[in-house]
Amino acid sequence: MPVKGYLPILVTVGFSAVGVLGDYLLKLASAQKAPLRSGWFYVGFAVYASTAFGWVYVMRHLKLATIGVVYSVSMILLLTAIGAFAFRESLNAYEVIGLVMAVASLVLLMRFA
Repeated sequence: MPVKGYLPILVTVGFSAVGVLGDYLLKLASAQKAPLRSGWFYVGFAVYASTAFGWVYVMRHLKLATIGVVYSVSMILLLTAIGAFAFRESLNAYEVIGLVMAVASLVLLMRFA
């Protein structure tokens, strides 16, 4: 795949990172007394909404199945990192095995796509 062909994949991973930022902000909102009226909720909502225009670009260049796998796996890895480092959540062996399998699915998809 030429370098130009990787741009939609990189954009998809970037959107995953933006989505994780939105999730982080919504997690902060969930800790508030009135989560849906907190500033964290509105900022998190705006962060999510900001990606809508970029998805049109990605969807023109990649199959929906490819987008789904790339987005999901990168989102899982990034959310796990945020949970582990920012919120001190621990991982058990089954979760680590699941993460390895998720990465393996992405490698297989990119290898045979």
